[in-house]
Amino acid sequence: MTSGPRHPLTTTTGPHTPYRCWATAYPLHAVSSIPLSAHTATSPRLALRWLRDRTRDITDQLDPPYAQPGRHWLTDEAEHERALAYLAAGTAYQLTLHDEECHYVLVVHPPEDAR
Repeated sequence: MTSGPRHPLTTTTGPHTPYRCWATAYPLHAVSSIPLSAHTATSPRLALRWLRDRTRDITDQLDPPYAQPGRHWLTDEAEHERALAYLAAGTAYQLTLHDEECHYVLVVHPPEDAR
């Protein structure tokens, strides 16, 4: 993966316009999802920090073969830069992990006025 051009640490959105962050578990044989975490962040970088923390929380609980993609993502600086570029440009970023029983979806959604 390649990273895009450098971007500012903050965007032109107002200081009170949050990046919405959430993590949800989707059990494969269940009718409803399970909210795991929700957060608001004031910048793309703080939203990425939340995403890293939640990814670490989830991968720490998965069996090693299922944790490997999350562990790789945690060390992939180029992908982190790409996520920051997406968020700064007003595009949502999603990371999905899974095991035998469940899909874990982590999403950061930029403010509407970041587009």
